Amino acid sequence: MALKHANAGDIVDLSPLGSRLKDTKTAAIIKSEAFEAVRLVVRAGATIPTHHVPGPITLHGLEGRAVISVSGAEVELKSGDWLYLEGGEPHSVRGIEDSSILLTIIFAD
Repeated sequence: MALKHANAGDIVDLSPLGSRLKDTKTAAIIKSEAFEAVRLVVRAGATIPTHHVPGPITLHGLEGRAVISVSGAEVELKSGDWLYLEGGEPHSVRGIEDSSILLTIIFAD
C-alpha cells in the first residue's frame, strides 16, 4: 500500500512518538521536484551503512539518540539537534536508542 504524502498547506505532526516508536517504520512525508522530507526511524543498534546523496541534507533529531559518522568523525544526534551535510558527503547512521529523525534531502540540479 502506498503511503499518503502531505500536500502543500498540510500540518504534519512530528512530535515524539514515545511508546509508538517501536512499531513505527520510516515514512516519506513529502517528495517534490526540489526536496524530500522523511521521518527516518533508526532502531537501537541498527546501522544505515555509509552512503551519500548528490544534494545537501539536514537531519533533525526528533527523539532518541543516534550517531552520525561523517568525515572520519562521529557526532551524536539527539532530540532537538540539527545537522547539515553538504551534497555528496559520505555518512552513516547508527541508532544508540530507538530514534526518530526528520531527514530533508535537497535535490541537486
